[in-house]
Amino acid sequence: MNPLGATATERLLLRAVSAASRAPSVYNTQPWRFLLGDDGVDLWLDLDRVLPVIDPDAREARLSCGAALYNLCLVIAVSCRAPLVEPLPDSAHPDLLATVRLGGAHTPSADELALERAVERRQTNRRPFLDRPIPTAARSALVRAANDEGAWLAFPHAAGQVAALVQRADHIQGQDPAYLAELREWTHQDGNRRDGVRAPARAPAAGIAVPRDFAPHRRDRRSDPFETDPQLAVLVTRTDTARSQLNAGRALQRVLLSAEVAGLAVSPLSQPVEVPEVRAALAELVGGAPQLVLRLGYGYPGAPTPRRPLSAVAAPAARRIHNPRRSETDAS
Repeated sequence: MNPLGATATERLLLRAVSAASRAPSVYNTQPWRFLLGDDGVDLWLDLDRVLPVIDPDAREARLSCGAALYNLCLVIAVSCRAPLVEPLPDSAHPDLLATVRLGGAHTPSADELALERAVERRQTNRRPFLDRPIPTAARSALVRAANDEGAWLAFPHAAGQVAALVQRADHIQGQDPAYLAELREWTHQDGNRRDGVRAPARAPAAGIAVPRDFAPHRRDRRSDPFETDPQLAVLVTRTDTARSQLNAGRALQRVLLSAEVAGLAVSPLSQPVEVPEVRAALAELVGGAPQLVLRLGYGYPGAPTPRRPLSAVAAPAARRIHNPRRSETDAS
């Protein structure tokens, strides 16, 4: 996949895959594989990177891949081509999550251009936020972003109940040796490693709802105080099918990029959707299938998260897996 000598189409697809790989993923596992064809990309779920303890049904991994899919389509759109997406195109291969082909001419909107510029800037922020409310207009923009991708973003009036569910799930997970072992596997201090999460030097302090502690075994760290009244939102879908989860991932990434454009910081709180009984309680609260809790606010930027090289996540056209169920039109 050397871009030297590549055609314009090949260079576009490589840019799109590079942007896709910037999407967030649980524990920064980057559970995706991209197979590049002559005029498009197949997005596959990488089963080797699905977390068996916190994500046994690969729901969070599909969310991560949906976020990658949004980035991929966004780059194609701002390159003046229409992205043609076929989600879950082959029931015989459920891990083939989507096929994206290059369509005809497309005039990118101002919104698409702004969101694409935010792809490289967007970071997960696990630091404390300022005690500053989010304006109503900014909240409305995030709600529209989720709606446009087939999900919705709920800002529950009972935010304290959501925060309590985050705490409850965090406590339950902290008592599980298998969870702690999986957390240690994906937490490290290796500056050369291109996946996982680097163990923080500072620990989350007491608060109503704080991010996951990626180094619970280290007690020599100082603590940072978090806001006592966090602004929480829940990403929700009506159903919980694989397609719904893929849509939720697309909605998640659009919300995250919209937040970046608005100057907002975001920290995912996935604990309450990883513990079945807590997720059930959260579902009753929001009236749908909760996919993720987001902590929103204004904060100082954190460090960027590393990504694996393209050679590790993408394969060229010669190795593209043939799908006999595709129509002649799709295969052209």
